[in-house]
Amino acid sequence: MSSTKVILVTGSNTGIGYELVHLLAAKGHTVYLASRKEAAGTDAVAKIKKEKNLGVKYVQLDVTNSASIDAAVAKITKDEGRLNVLVNNAGVAEMSVQQSASKPSIPSLRTTLETNLIGLIQTTAAFLPLLRSSHSASTPSVIVNVSSDMASNGFMASANGFLHEAIAYNTSKAAANAYTIALARELQEEGIKVNAVTPGFTTTQINGFMPGGKTPEKGAEMMVEWCLLGKDGATGTFMNDSGEWPW
Repeated sequence: MSSTKVILVTGSNTGIGYELVHLLAAKGHTVYLASRKEAAGTDAVAKIKKEKNLGVKYVQLDVTNSASIDAAVAKITKDEGRLNVLVNNAGVAEMSVQQSASKPSIPSLRTTLETNLIGLIQTTAAFLPLLRSSHSASTPSVIVNVSSDMASNGFMASANGFLHEAIAYNTSKAAANAYTIALARELQEEGIKVNAVTPGFTTTQINGFMPGGKTPEKGAEMMVEWCLLGKDGATGTFMNDSGEWPW
């Protein structure tokens, strides 16, 4: 099997996903940049070509739309015949909506869970047959779920926990972590690697460009190794840039 991998990064026209796409492409891999809006995605592909002199591919993908997901699966299957790595990066935060545990915004909860949890699950399930058929013992297929420090119930219950009022985002990411554990256990015997990775506090559009965080490229850098795991790579872990993060 070729050492060059076919990689899909969802929600990757901006932020950490965008930076991860070009970092992986710079290593010689075939990388698909995906976005909900086609114009935004094709503009991002052109920007990478202009600024980084790298060629990446584009696929339209709305993780909340099953027809869009199925069309993306069909396109990558037809054009590549394989998918080695799925990076579930697409996400929303709704952090500008005022809410708390006692006064939740139900519309915000529904929107955030639809993308960050249900969208992640249905996208993964749709691509899993292609990931399975592309998998080998020497070159395992890999699923990376981009998580958050605030997805950790252990961390959030500690004295260091913060932004407890962001219940839509925090709850959706914690639930996605639970799915990560279940999927990793289910696929462990097959050798497919499944991990959750948090870049830590990163200043991006999703948090309203909150100051004081890492740059998006710095946030993406630590994810590269988790996308390119070999046969001896870990599975069923929740990682940040300094090691394991508490579930």
